[in-house]
Amino acid sequence: MIRIGSIVWGVRDLPRAVEFWSEALRYRPLREPDVDWAILAPVAGAGPQLALKLVGSEANPSPRHHLDLYADDQEAEADRLRGLGALDVDWDYEEGADYVVLADPDGNRFCVVSAGEAAAS
Repeated sequence: MIRIGSIVWGVRDLPRAVEFWSEALRYRPLREPDVDWAILAPVAGAGPQLALKLVGSEANPSPRHHLDLYADDQEAEADRLRGLGALDVDWDYEEGADYVVLADPDGNRFCVVSAGEAAAS
């Protein structure tokens, strides 16, 4: 059997990323972060870990991977994330899109998806 242990996210400012993603996801550092590495885990319950790795390059404006964050109240969650430092991304949305594209303080893109009851699963 195999499973995802951590999702690794490249960042340029590790302390800021730890603060942003801890608040955004309601996670906490699993142990004291190193100068170039931190692992975040859910405060309560199970879920994937988010590993933050210090990198020397800027975020890719056209990334091949990103996170989809499911929200029962997409607008409220997107506003909360903006309050934490997320920025809107100029995106060409298709009609009826159920997601909003944001970027974390390092420029890494992610989506907030209107998932309704599926967000609780």
